[in-house]
Amino acid sequence: MSNKNGCLYEFDPFVLDTVQHLLLRNSTSVPLTPKTYDTLVFLLENHGRLLSKVELMQAVWPDSFVDESNLTQQISMIRRALGESAGDDRYIVTVAGRGYRFAAPVTYVTSVTPVTPEEVLSVTVEPLPAPVQTIAAPPTSRILKPALAVLVAAIFVLGASIYNKQNSKALPPEKPRTLAILPFQSLREDPKNDFLGFSLADAVITKLGYVHSLIVRPSSAISVYKHQVIDIPKVAAELHVDTLLTGNFIRDGDDLRITSQLIDVKTQNILWRGAFDLKYEKLLTLQDSVALQIIKGLELSLSPLEAEQLKPDRPIDPRAYEYYLRGVDLYANNDFPLAVQMLRKSTELEPGYAPAWAGLGRAHSANASFEFGGRDGYQNAQVAFEKALSLQPTEMEAQIYMANLLTDMGKVERAVPLLRQALQINPNHAEVHWELGYAYRFAGMLKESAAECEMARQLDPGVKLNSSALNSHLYLGDYDTFLNSLPRNTDAALIIFYRGFGEYHKKHWDRAAKEFNVAYELRPTLLQARVGKALSEVMAKRNGKALEMLHDMESKIEDRGVRDAEASYKIAQAYAVAGDKKSALRVLGRSIENGFFSYPYFVTDPLLVTLRGEPEYARLMTLAQQRHDAFKKLLF
Repeated sequence: MSNKNGCLYEFDPFVLDTVQHLLLRNSTSVPLTPKTYDTLVFLLENHGRLLSKVELMQAVWPDSFVDESNLTQQISMIRRALGESAGDDRYIVTVAGRGYRFAAPVTYVTSVTPVTPEEVLSVTVEPLPAPVQTIAAPPTSRILKPALAVLVAAIFVLGASIYNKQNSKALPPEKPRTLAILPFQSLREDPKNDFLGFSLADAVITKLGYVHSLIVRPSSAISVYKHQVIDIPKVAAELHVDTLLTGNFIRDGDDLRITSQLIDVKTQNILWRGAFDLKYEKLLTLQDSVALQIIKGLELSLSPLEAEQLKPDRPIDPRAYEYYLRGVDLYANNDFPLAVQMLRKSTELEPGYAPAWAGLGRAHSANASFEFGGRDGYQNAQVAFEKALSLQPTEMEAQIYMANLLTDMGKVERAVPLLRQALQINPNHAEVHWELGYAYRFAGMLKESAAECEMARQLDPGVKLNSSALNSHLYLGDYDTFLNSLPRNTDAALIIFYRGFGEYHKKHWDRAAKEFNVAYELRPTLLQARVGKALSEVMAKRNGKALEMLHDMESKIEDRGVRDAEASYKIAQAYAVAGDKKSALRVLGRSIENGFFSYPYFVTDPLLVTLRGEPEYARLMTLAQQRHDAFKKLLF
């Protein structure tokens, strides 16, 4: 690409800075993936001129052959970043069958001087004084106003955010703080309000997910501490954190009182302690107030971009927010259908609240994947995630789980850029690294997958510990490393299945059968648990029973449109072990077609050994290798 060096392109409220590789909207950074940035630059350089699809693809991918769908995806991502909806031609006009034209007026200024690191300003939020201090419900806007004023001034002085891709991939020089925000404990027996304890903690966790210098344990890690008496050293050791936020709450009609304290685990010092008295209808302000006090207590410095992400949410309908919190709590309890109902009510009352749409997408996706929810669930999830990202393009939860959904739907080529974009926002987000490893696994990038997942576990040893497994080690044939990566003391059926699966690969038949049977007893509706039960039946020489179960699963997957191609692959494996080659090849082909094309794994998988002499197997391997190679060429 020509990419004029040192140029600012200005159009409407946007400025694109080619020195910083940064798109700003009213001085606020708009994240773009590298290819999305390149595509936008080329459109701006040629604004007003119709660019053919071939010309655009040659400019953006000069040394590669790519499918036209990749360009379509980049145009879609640009439109989303610019806030342009379908049919709205303010910026990009599509000329059917020919190409695209950037239609908005564009001006540019050359000779832009880069900002050096020494010139960059940052805003440091001062810590609270050492003595314990109680805070009585200060208005959020009053707390944030001085800091935000400085931030705005800094942004205008600099002309750009300090955050850029070059330094986003490196961890900060100093080891980041690790923090767990535990569920707030109710001070009275009150089942009607129990949902507040976990969901309020989740809201603060989500709010702090954009801060690089703070690694916050995800909500999934802290849900086990609901309704528990907290032993601070024990919990900190279990979660591998150096800081804990604990608290309690009591609701009396419309009045809510929340007290909390921030504890340095090593020194046992209280870094901050406070109380918030507020009306229930003002509940949304709590997450902003608590997040700010954590930043103060830990003496964290924020970049302008981080501070922008931490701005208070706009007021919304209190009923919508309560439905949102209830949905979050139900999701944590694995009640996905009811979570969908609560979150849908939230979006109906407040259609402009991005976190509710992100939560709704997550609940739809989980229901579709784990409980045979089917094609409608996947479609509804995608619509919800797209809505969340259209409202807030940097909504971290939506980025993570939209990428997970795209991977499950066989669109891993779209998932990877979304996750790389999220890592530009926060390179220390363990769950993003894990999801990127998950996506790489589908494409057969097994060593890269293992590296990303290991990075995730370095940042957070408990990330996805009970809800996912480090399968890349299994696929690479490193069974001991795989088994050692699984938690030992868990009642999660998925993990128990994988423990049995690892033992099965090591030919420890008795151990494998025991684990498979336990997983099935715990959660018989789980697809993986059913596969394990079928393998257990084969080991017991009851192949007929195993095949009956497998055919039933395949039928349900087909009827309901379940798209988890990796899970389907396990059905193919079980068919092959049970001796039904025809069914194994049929499901294997469907798995590849639906996006699980882990070619290096396929050619070494010991469970497929009976299929390797079949002509259909050779054809399927050719298809998998072609897509695997295309993925590497496009994204590596």
